[in-house]
Amino acid sequence: MIYGAECWPAKKKHTNKINVAEMRMLRWMCGYTRKDRMKNEYIRKKVGVAPIEDKLRESRLRWFGHLNRRPIEAPVRKIELLNFAHVQRGRGRPKKTWQETIRSDLSYLNLDKNLVTDRAQ
Repeated sequence: MIYGAECWPAKKKHTNKINVAEMRMLRWMCGYTRKDRMKNEYIRKKVGVAPIEDKLRESRLRWFGHLNRRPIEAPVRKIELLNFAHVQRGRGRPKKTWQETIRSDLSYLNLDKNLVTDRAQ
């Protein structure tokens, strides 16, 4: 379900839908239904699974670290240097970018983006 999620600028709506689908699968694995009124935390603890938001955040930050450890002349790093200032955007709120998602993940965990050089941390 979350294949390639490290490249998504995931919105709350996307995360919520994945969370709902995962909880349905976990309830089915445990043999519970919604009518049993078992809390999600209890089911997660019973199965031993972390919340999907944490998994998505972990995969995004792992990919971010991988990208930043690459040399600057690598094709995947050249995308960061592209300038889209000349592209005219549509009306309304700007689309959420991957960089914004990474910035919010780093601030949520109180991490600095310069930590990517140290793989152990």
